[in-house]
Amino acid sequence: MKLHDLKPAHGSRQEKKRVGRGIGGKGGKTAGRGTKGQKARNKIKPGFEGGQLPLTQRIPKLKGFRNPFRIEYSVVNLDVISKLDDSEITPELLYSHGIIPKKCLVKVLGRGEVSKPYAVKAHSFSESARQAITAAGGTCETIELPYKSGRPPVSGNALSNR
Repeated sequence: MKLHDLKPAHGSRQEKKRVGRGIGGKGGKTAGRGTKGQKARNKIKPGFEGGQLPLTQRIPKLKGFRNPFRIEYSVVNLDVISKLDDSEITPELLYSHGIIPKKCLVKVLGRGEVSKPYAVKAHSFSESARQAITAAGGTCETIELPYKSGRPPVSGNALSNR
């Protein structure tokens, strides 16, 4: 026995009825669709619900707005900085300690207290964080953004965690 000899069992498969092929035999003229009307014609669009408002129009649409000029920062609070032993804090140091993901902008926020002077370099500071660092005798240095102005770059950049 070979592959080309295989056939389904007798009677297990029925051939499709070919309708609309003339008046000889059943299925001629109106091809089993009755006479006239919407169902007799091939005109019903997919999703048509008989005049009722279709599901695609009933469901809610996407709401809101995504600002293309938004700058997303990884935030680091003062209590996290105060746990570090180093006196100079940079985004590279924060990354090496696992505090921030690699390619991201850093913003320092003012939760917590700083007891010793730190030289902190970040892309942005909150006003309370800046005051707390300078009050402890430290310095705040703002790093320039990796792009000049306008829309932040999208792929392989400092904002890849969108």
